[in-house]
Amino acid sequence: MSPFNRHAGRKTHRFERMSNRCLVILFSLVIVSFNAMAAEVENIRIWAGSSASRIVLDLDSSTVHNVFELQKPSRLVIDLANSRLKVDPESLDFTGTPINSLRSAVRSNKDLRIVLELSHTAKARSFVLGPEGEFGHRLVIDIPRAADKVISTATREARAQNTVARQGGLGDSSTTAAALEAPGLEKRDIVVVIDPGHGGKDPGAIGSNRVREKDVVLKISRQLQRLLNDQPGYTAQLTRSDDTFIPLRTRTEIARRHNADILISVHADAFNDRRAHGASVYALSKSGATSETARWLAAKENSSDLIGGTGSVTLGDKDAILAGVLLDLSMTASMKASVHAGGNILKSLGSFAKLHKRSVEQAGFVVLKNPDIPSLLVETGFISNPAESSRLNTPAYQQRIAAAIAKGVHDYFWSTPPPGSLLAYQKNPAAFIAAERARETESMPSGRSGSAQASLTRTIRQGDTLSRIAVETNSSIEELMRLNKLNSSRLLVGQVLQIPSS
Repeated sequence: MSPFNRHAGRKTHRFERMSNRCLVILFSLVIVSFNAMAAEVENIRIWAGSSASRIVLDLDSSTVHNVFELQKPSRLVIDLANSRLKVDPESLDFTGTPINSLRSAVRSNKDLRIVLELSHTAKARSFVLGPEGEFGHRLVIDIPRAADKVISTATREARAQNTVARQGGLGDSSTTAAALEAPGLEKRDIVVVIDPGHGGKDPGAIGSNRVREKDVVLKISRQLQRLLNDQPGYTAQLTRSDDTFIPLRTRTEIARRHNADILISVHADAFNDRRAHGASVYALSKSGATSETARWLAAKENSSDLIGGTGSVTLGDKDAILAGVLLDLSMTASMKASVHAGGNILKSLGSFAKLHKRSVEQAGFVVLKNPDIPSLLVETGFISNPAESSRLNTPAYQQRIAAAIAKGVHDYFWSTPPPGSLLAYQKNPAAFIAAERARETESMPSGRSGSAQASLTRTIRQGDTLSRIAVETNSSIEELMRLNKLNSSRLLVGQVLQIPSS
């Protein structure tokens, strides 16, 4: 090779090396830019319902998704284009759901695949929600419960009869006859939303030996959820299932999204006097606190979040005077029910624990400001008291506290069971059937038979959700929203919902 050709060859190789470097740099910049635009799954929220479990993926931006199922073993696969997972799967609580575990992986250096190991096959439904209020982009997935996991009608009838006999129901021949007519009627669960106080960046009060309030109340709340979910006729949900900070107003919104029959906020607070001790139960007061202790605690709890105001009952379509009257009536009824329920819980706690006050106190806690949902704040003890702090940090005492609250909740709802609930049927089957038949007749349009109407409309009751109705009517949330011209998934008690005839 001539010197000229050798020189030309060196120049060519040098040029190729420079070109390769440029391509590598360019490719790296593209990757960095691509990753910067990737959607992030910032949080995963999970709820276990009586007919379906809901998974919500909170995203910082919109993305394309695909959901499909694999068999042997049963798995649900969620593919998110150009996305990343920021959630630790180990922090998720799958209690009461068909999910056994969650794993994830990145595919093609950019796409996120989430795989849910399921205990049974399920035809999951998914839909996307855009930013609304405090929430950003969300991917919602509903997983129906397996047929063998749903309590059969016959089993519920047997349980109902046993419960009536145990708790002193009617128990006569008319009750037995009425029970035979009941299988065609739906008996809903009572929904209890349990709110473990504080969490995340807000540890709450800190007692001796660095016992943190947020840890203690989460353990008690999990026990309470398990006890209630084990009781036929109840569905219990948590506002937080891990060490997450949730603003106070968001906690009340979570209760409303679940169509809660009651909200119970669990705390273990402190006082500036270490001698203060005993459990307390608080309901909302319109006129302020009923004692100096209540005022001090209310101010301290409310400082966790600067959002105030009353509950979010929709009154925008009412004039000012009517809105005020409706809100006042709703608030009064809610507070009356709260005090009633709180009395049952306080009595149950007093059977073994020391009480700070022997009557339900009232204060302006933000988390209790639900005009349409009875709401209580249970102070399980003063974590600032060394002796109580030690007790509250033991699993055995946490279990006793949870059992006492569960008993108080059940005693309250047994005395005043919500219409349409399994407890209402257990307490008085004949009255339950009469009320349900009357409701069906009222919602029946002229010229239609009862059987035709049952497949065309449904009157919303406390505890109903779009996802539950979709599963029970073999339709989809999208169909229901489109048919009823709904802008959101929120339902109102008494609202008549059109059901796809197919």
